[in-house]
Amino acid sequence: MDGPSRPNPCSLQSRTAPSVGAKIDRLTIDDRPEMCQSDCQCDSQGEVKIKSKRFGRGAVESGLTHECGVFGAIGTGEWPTQVDVGQVICLGLVALQHRGQESAGIVTSEGKSARTFNSHKGMGLINNIFNDEAMKKLKGNLGIGHTRYSTSAASEEVNCQPFVVHTAHGALAVAHNGELVNCSSLRKMVLGRGVGLSTHSDSELITQALCLNPPEGETNGPDWPARINHLMRLAPLSYSLVIMLKDKIYAVRDPYGNRPLCLGKILPLGSSFLLNGCAKNGIDDKAEGWVVSSESCGFLSIGARYVREVLPGEIIEMSRHGIRTMDVVERPQSKQQAFCIFEYVYFARADSIFEGQMVYSARLQCGRMLARESPIDADIVSSVPESGTAAAHGYARQSGIPFMEVLCKNRYVGRTFIQPSTRLRQLGVAKKFGALSENVRGKRIVLIDDSIVRGNTIGPIIKLLRDAGAAEVHIRIASPPLKFPCYMGINIPTREELIANKMDTFKLAEHVGADSLEYLSVEGLVSAIHYNMKATPSDGVGGHCTACLTGDYPGGLPEDVDW
Repeated sequence: MDGPSRPNPCSLQSRTAPSVGAKIDRLTIDDRPEMCQSDCQCDSQGEVKIKSKRFGRGAVESGLTHECGVFGAIGTGEWPTQVDVGQVICLGLVALQHRGQESAGIVTSEGKSARTFNSHKGMGLINNIFNDEAMKKLKGNLGIGHTRYSTSAASEEVNCQPFVVHTAHGALAVAHNGELVNCSSLRKMVLGRGVGLSTHSDSELITQALCLNPPEGETNGPDWPARINHLMRLAPLSYSLVIMLKDKIYAVRDPYGNRPLCLGKILPLGSSFLLNGCAKNGIDDKAEGWVVSSESCGFLSIGARYVREVLPGEIIEMSRHGIRTMDVVERPQSKQQAFCIFEYVYFARADSIFEGQMVYSARLQCGRMLARESPIDADIVSSVPESGTAAAHGYARQSGIPFMEVLCKNRYVGRTFIQPSTRLRQLGVAKKFGALSENVRGKRIVLIDDSIVRGNTIGPIIKLLRDAGAAEVHIRIASPPLKFPCYMGINIPTREELIANKMDTFKLAEHVGADSLEYLSVEGLVSAIHYNMKATPSDGVGGHCTACLTGDYPGGLPEDVDW
């Protein structure tokens, strides 16, 4: 195989991780064994034989899909709040629509009754689910929302989030982004406590686990931070959670920081309380409310300003009085932070902020690095719109070759990965793109894309350009080859379905009809991501999960992996 060699997961090397750095008491998750157990076997070369839970999951035929996005909002000061919480959450979810198009839901609370929440959920796109009639029901002073693409449960309305359960202490709502690594063992534990589960969703499992008393016990009613803490020790990754009670929201990020989660402040209209597009740190009396989201890309559209990311392992309480950190649960000392590097490559919207930098600038730097690693003589640089565009601009600036558009995208054609057959999928590509023949004819083109998964769609695009008169088409991929599946919330196919495991770059170029094809290296990707970061791994942040590229999974393979 081309690309980096895969370490034996039975002998993964320990890596030292600095502490998170928050000045409060912390708990540490028990070290999880990194040895393969009964459900995954290692051969003599360290290759992992994993059961095929993911094979054929959903309708994904090409490309990658993220599990979901979460959003929460709460008004501050006197209630009823002047903030239209339901509308704010709906607009926030619209901004997160790229993270899931299967289903969505919103749950709100007026902060008065612990027994009743206002809820509306459904299948489809957000704008089709939340009409005027639905929004009228979603009155409240706080609420949470969710948009979903399934990775661990079927595409059915019963799996729509947020999940709501009624406990002895009142209603509880949970929205979850990610996928529990040790789902099977946690499910057995919850069922063993006599709790029934109505779905196969990880998120319902989390909801029910939060209803269990923590080992330390409780004296004056439920201690929700302690319950969340207990859950985090039972399940080290992967999740970002928003949890709503009668009058509070808890924002929670797993100790590895694998899934993103950030805070924003709702400011009065016309407020100048800004610093470089971000709210200043600290509590401001003018704040009308707080929001928490998987990404910051929707904050400006709702009058909110980005404040900061939720730290790995952090439990934040949001109330009418503002926000405060309740606890930080640390990962084992031998483990680094493991933020999903594909958030930068593919999943996140370009205007979102991670680790102190905008995603667009990271993608631009990936293109620059790609031009250094894989130069080629050409007349123009272009991209597969829109995911490869930022990297293409970076490649053009670094190489000195002018950027020019060669593909015109039809925005009203459905995504190609849902097509049921190869023939229809290729026709879908032809319907999705048109070639700008005046820019293409007689040109040697460097075409940049963000990634190749199965290799089904790049071939028809190359044919489209050749039919329009391109002299040469050189493919450059702004990420390393995908070689391993993900069990932490990304629907990456099985190893057998990933084209990089079948062909090296020369054979793949021939297969798709390109004159040449090269990937960005893993080292180049990591270097590009770190280039504009405001902090470095030595500061306690900035470690990234590259498991889908290298096979080096944070925490090793779980003992109850069943796919």
